Amino acid sequence: MALPAPKTLAKKIIKLIWQKKAEDVVLLNLKKLASVTDYFVICSVGSEIQARVVADHVIGQFKGDKNLISHVEGYDSARWILIDFYGVILHIFRPDIREFYGLERLWGDAPREEFTDDKG
Repeated sequence: MALPAPKTLAKKIIKLIWQKKAEDVVLLNLKKLASVTDYFVICSVGSEIQARVVADHVIGQFKGDKNLISHVEGYDSARWILIDFYGVILHIFRPDIREFYGLERLWGDAPREEFTDDKG
């Protein structure tokens, strides 16, 4: 199975995280700024339980293609869960942790799209 284009994959991930009520969704385009990935999808959740629910939902949608997910970090503590899809990295944050690490500030030069509703 061919890997989807990173932007297509990012949009699919955004639709999936909306299904589990993630908030403050931002897509950062890192293509010209980083070699590690093309996009960051960043979202906030209200609890560690919700973080795992969002992660499980996204991972479950891609379980048929084992080559799509590189790795998952932070699942046990669920304060910041990172799911690496090679061309897209999903960051699921508790709001205080998101503020503390400030990925949006760190990558402030990246073109950014914000998603304020579930239309993705």
